Amino acid sequence: MKLDGRRESTNVDDRRGLSTGKKAGLGIGGLLLVGLITLLGGGDISSILKQFGSMSAISEQTTTTQREFTAEEQQLAKFSKQILAGTEDVWTEIFKSMGKTYTPPKMVLYTNSVQTSCGQGTSSVGPFYCSADQCLYIDLSFFTEMKSQLGADGDFAYAYVIAHEVGHHVEYLLGTLTQAHNKMSRLSKTEANKISVRLELLADFYAGVWAYHDNKRFSSLEDGDIEEAIRCAQVIGDNYLQEKARGYSQPESFTHGTSAQRMKWLKLGLTTGDMSKGNTFSLSDSEL
Repeated sequence: MKLDGRRESTNVDDRRGLSTGKKAGLGIGGLLLVGLITLLGGGDISSILKQFGSMSAISEQTTTTQREFTAEEQQLAKFSKQILAGTEDVWTEIFKSMGKTYTPPKMVLYTNSVQTSCGQGTSSVGPFYCSADQCLYIDLSFFTEMKSQLGADGDFAYAYVIAHEVGHHVEYLLGTLTQAHNKMSRLSKTEANKISVRLELLADFYAGVWAYHDNKRFSSLEDGDIEEAIRCAQVIGDNYLQEKARGYSQPESFTHGTSAQRMKWLKLGLTTGDMSKGNTFSLSDSEL
């Protein structure tokens, strides 16, 4: 991506190097075992954390550590701030065209674990969005793990991950996220998972919409960028991750969508930039 001269967002809370030292009880331990696969592709963690109760059971040991960041870490932080700024510019204009006001989320950079309004989050679950505090949380080491563990690399692949989380914030501002979570709370786990898939595919679509308009405005995309993001969408599909982890997949447990679905909706946003085509909630399961 071409980002030379692009501004950096100031809506950032940099907590890197700060460790709460808090150790989760059985509930969050269970979350990590279950959530490693289902959350690796990113998502709004609110409803999942709430399934494991409040954070009152977490021990109260707090430590603070400080260290020098490597040049690579600092570059990733700068890159993430530039991408967030790009989402602010694009979504402000899109919301304005819809007669709405866009309120940007805050991006929290952290190391290992972080306290959120949705509960304790850890780097093991990957980047996530918490609608309770309208923040997206990222441990930048996730991008290194994307490359080493999933073979997904490249700046636009990383940008897609950030834009996907911002996509959940867009869902929240438009009321889609709250409506979906309310409905999910009344359904069986299998049926709730189907709604979760629709939310995730919509966030993929919104990530593509952002990229379309960002490129139109800044000419930011370079040769190979789109392929990077599509490859990333492929390897964070539920079927791909489950098969990689245990040799088989269970469609009823999918929460983010298959590789084919994630690639489809990302590409739709990328090629059209048309918000009206984000209709994941009006299609049948087979049409997704």
